[in-house]
Amino acid sequence: MKCPNCNETLLLSERYSIQIDYCPNCRGIWLDKGELDKMLEYAAHKMDAARIEPQQGFHPERPYGDERRTHDKYGKPYKKKSFLGDLFDFD
Repeated sequence: MKCPNCNETLLLSERYSIQIDYCPNCRGIWLDKGELDKMLEYAAHKMDAARIEPQQGFHPERPYGDERRTHDKYGKPYKKKSFLGDLFDFD
């Protein structure tokens, strides 16, 4: 199958029983009928499982305390992953 955007041959990846066609050139993502619904269902389930109650001492006006968390290895701010990041990480 060819990419509708740039005419490059699409590659196929399967994540969590969802087949995703993607273009290595323009990085476009193409889904078959019903696959978006499966992804949204997966994301909703994952978000429900990730919800936790705030800990005692949590202050909404200062959610990071005095400093933002940094990644210990690199000293850069910690980047929060997207809830669908593991589905679309093709690198």
